[in-house]
Amino acid sequence: MIAGVRVVAADASARDGKSSIGMVLSTGARASVRESVILAGDGKDGEPGEDADTERAPDGLVGNDGVDACTTDAAVGALPVANMCDDGIESTGGYGGDGGLNGGGDGTRGQPEPAENPEGKGLGGTGANSMRCEDGTDGAEGADRGRGGGATGEGYLNIDGWIGVRGEDGKKGGAGQGGGGGGGSKSRGPMYYACPTSRPQRGAAGGSGGSGGCGGDGGKGGGYGGASIAIVALEDTKLELAATLVVAGNGGRGGVGGTGQLGGMGQPGGQGGLGYGTTGMWKACDGGDGGTGGRGGDAGGGLGGASVGIAYVVPNLALLPGTTIEIGNAGEGGPAGNASLDDEVGKGRFGPLGPIYRFGAANELPR
Repeated sequence: MIAGVRVVAADASARDGKSSIGMVLSTGARASVRESVILAGDGKDGEPGEDADTERAPDGLVGNDGVDACTTDAAVGALPVANMCDDGIESTGGYGGDGGLNGGGDGTRGQPEPAENPEGKGLGGTGANSMRCEDGTDGAEGADRGRGGGATGEGYLNIDGWIGVRGEDGKKGGAGQGGGGGGGSKSRGPMYYACPTSRPQRGAAGGSGGSGGCGGDGGKGGGYGGASIAIVALEDTKLELAATLVVAGNGGRGGVGGTGQLGGMGQPGGQGGLGYGTTGMWKACDGGDGGTGGRGGDAGGGLGGASVGIAYVVPNLALLPGTTIEIGNAGEGGPAGNASLDDEVGKGRFGPLGPIYRFGAANELPR
């Protein structure tokens, strides 16, 4: 029995540091409240989501140069360079094509190759035959990520009061594709001179593609606004109110979502090896440039704080004559990162609102 008392919860005084809860009935509690006043203060605004690093994600690596003609017995194309990103994605430039006698080898493709590649991004250049070799093509840019979703739902109740919903984190940007390797050249054919007999006879080798930049990290979701709830009644409780005033204040605004990170810069491909001297021997071809990494997504805004007189899980509630319930305003959802206040994309929802409001039990929450 609770009679003739005045309970006042200070603003943002609950255990989460931002809600105001007047009274919590723990699981299985029985309470009869008579001729009393239960007042909850205002909830505090939710904390902003953490911004991703303001520095760009790691840049790619410059491709390796191919060897010159007439300098080695095995003119192997330039080896690829790889940029290992922290999400395990590797951006790798293509191998340069081998230098040959009567024909050059083809360069290989840069990775990761897009699932659909109608523009021929990151392809290896063809080696010299009756025609000169071709350069590798530039790699595709990594995909930019859109905004994370704003917080939805109603949150849930526990012994500490009300737990809201954070905004969705921004997703990581896609890694840029490595450039294709340049085609290799040759030392014989429609040219006046070949390598001198005293030197190795292979033509120039192609340069490898530059690797792409890593994708930027996404921002973190905005925090939920603090709630103002006069009475929280958990599972298997029994609550009776008579001649009692129940007052809830205003819920706090949801926090703004964090901003995403710019992707790393793709780097130039390596240069193809040179022909021998001034003989007019064809040079090998260059590797393509790596693509720039995609920008990480901005995060969604947090859920606004609840303004509820009596929040319960299982209805076992009796309101006797003389009981009055007053509520304030639910908190507005927070905006997404890099969004204006009136931009609805990625914005969190308003918090729960009502004199009496049923929340789902913990085992009813989506997983």
